[in-house]
Amino acid sequence: MNDQTNNLTNEHEQGLSADTRNWPKALFAVALIFSIFQITTAAFHPVSTQVLRAVHVGFLLLVVFISYPGIGKSQPWQPLAWVLGLAGMTTAVYQWVFEADLIQRSGDLTQNDMIIGVVLVVLLFEAARRVMGIALPIICGLFLAYGLFGEYLPGELMHRGYGFDQIINQLAFGTEGLYGTPTYVSATYIFLFILFGAFLEQAGMIRLFTDFAMGLFGHKVGGPAKVSVVSSALMGTITGSGVANVVTTGQFTIPLMKRFGYRSAFAGGVEATSSMGSQIMPPIMGAVAFIMAETINVQFIEIAKAAMIPAVLYFCSVFWMVHLEAKRANLSGLPKDQCPDPWAAIKLRWYLLIPLFILIGLLFSGRTPLFSGMVGLALTAIVILGSAIILNLSSAAMRFAFWIALGVICAGFFQLGIGVMFGVIAMLVVICWFVKGGKETLTLCLHALVEGARHAVPVGIACALVGVIIGIVSLTGIASTFAGYILAVGQDNLFLSLLLTMVTCLVLGMGIPTIPNYIITSSIAAPALLDLGVPLIVSHMFVFYFGIMADLTPPVALACFAAAPIAKEKGLKISLWAIRIAIAGFIIPFMAVYDPALMLQGGGILDTIFVVLKAAVAIGIWGVIFTGYLLQNLYWWERVLGFIAGGCLIMATPLSDELGFGLVVAFILQHLWRARKLQRLAQDK
Repeated sequence: MNDQTNNLTNEHEQGLSADTRNWPKALFAVALIFSIFQITTAAFHPVSTQVLRAVHVGFLLLVVFISYPGIGKSQPWQPLAWVLGLAGMTTAVYQWVFEADLIQRSGDLTQNDMIIGVVLVVLLFEAARRVMGIALPIICGLFLAYGLFGEYLPGELMHRGYGFDQIINQLAFGTEGLYGTPTYVSATYIFLFILFGAFLEQAGMIRLFTDFAMGLFGHKVGGPAKVSVVSSALMGTITGSGVANVVTTGQFTIPLMKRFGYRSAFAGGVEATSSMGSQIMPPIMGAVAFIMAETINVQFIEIAKAAMIPAVLYFCSVFWMVHLEAKRANLSGLPKDQCPDPWAAIKLRWYLLIPLFILIGLLFSGRTPLFSGMVGLALTAIVILGSAIILNLSSAAMRFAFWIALGVICAGFFQLGIGVMFGVIAMLVVICWFVKGGKETLTLCLHALVEGARHAVPVGIACALVGVIIGIVSLTGIASTFAGYILAVGQDNLFLSLLLTMVTCLVLGMGIPTIPNYIITSSIAAPALLDLGVPLIVSHMFVFYFGIMADLTPPVALACFAAAPIAKEKGLKISLWAIRIAIAGFIIPFMAVYDPALMLQGGGILDTIFVVLKAAVAIGIWGVIFTGYLLQNLYWWERVLGFIAGGCLIMATPLSDELGFGLVVAFILQHLWRARKLQRLAQDK
């Protein structure tokens, strides 16, 4: 009994990372109510967007304070935890109750308004510190200090000066601060898609993707690593969370790679690189994609289309690097009889693909992410509940008829609204209560709802706190000053401006997640790139890509350090391999700036085909030189030649493409000749 108690305590010491089955009942109930509130507001819109944002942040604060300790990893002291959590929820209730009054006296705060505003700002800073460390609160604190004291700075950094009440009004009330666009996106699209992924994960989608990838590639050369690449790419279609992918698929793929001969650092690097790529893999991508769509006011489908070709190139590049390393180290795959049948895996869990395909169809038909996510989530619940019921039907004809009837009923929502789907879900819940295995399925759904709330916390807290930066930048206009510096550099050399932006993203990414990284750099650097002639979506995608790459670059490399305990290797060693494997992620953004057809932004079909060919060759040749192997180990001068060839293809200067292709042909021909010569010598011996 004592061992069991200690285990539960140790689990809870990790905050929200503990298994939801071991959560305290109060925390479980709060998370469940949080998810129910989000689903209800997404489906029926009973409150204004301002109230929605405020209550979303209120729930986030409540969940954080009752689960994360202030110091260390011990269980938070519950009396203080509930006081702080309920204080956070009180700020939401205040916004709801006095919504009309706050609108009427906008900008003219009362004493109560000031108290609520200050409490909200302080609690958000503390919540962010508990969830993601001190780096993001420090950066946001610097912006807050600039808003308060920037009038005393010299030169162009000085602003006209703002009172404390103006700062609080900007941050805590209205939609240009803590309740800005990122918080709105977190409270709508992001939460729904997180729930969508949580339901599919609970239902066995991870197993489906892993078995499918294992069946297709597990027996190939370097099979275990190829399974990691493919399964992570597939996981990206439902989660879009890089670090989450590392700790889910990585538990299976990293030990498997090590067992078949891959070095620990390489195995961790493959998983980290593949998992981070999930954020750029349509249709769902990462949370940043939804924020980007709202920020630049374009349909999400345009973001997904722009990301499609780069995402395919990225994963093809990782796959190619894995193949070369396997050939270099002479690593074989698993015996084919140990690999599952990929089509049997599909046959067993095919029904889980229905919501995913419908979601993709809705997104690509131009429907909003909110509509698509709501329908996808409802269908997922229906499919999971329906599959539990159908197992009790012995006749194949009855099963087929059941699915047809369910589909016909659900189709009625196009005419009668989303309420039809909720009615179907309610009916299935009642049936599940009485059939064999139904109660276990209902429990699974409850835990999926709670899992959704769990995964939404770090995203939501980051989205809310970066509202400090958005509010101060909007109030003071500091972004134009920084943009002016970048423009001054870019007048002489666009490449230097891109390099400066890339370094900014990578440096910021050392301490903060991808979402705040994107929001900060897109506020400052993306407008400057736009003024330098870079298309709107491409300028924001450039920032987005390097925000992701920051999780792979040393010294912090969050995704690599997440893989470190699984690989039993130092995070820095994993990071050094990851940046080599992820070379495509560093090349593609630059190529897209110089030739936007790579992201389907301008140019015809022939332009797109040519730039894709050029990118594929450049990525392929650099993959060879960074691995150090093609048909044989490369000499140092071959690496230099290959590097120059790839660099020429990336550049957008006159004759660089011709020179690049020529050098690639020369590189391949001489390497083929050398490899055959070595082979003949080996045979003669």
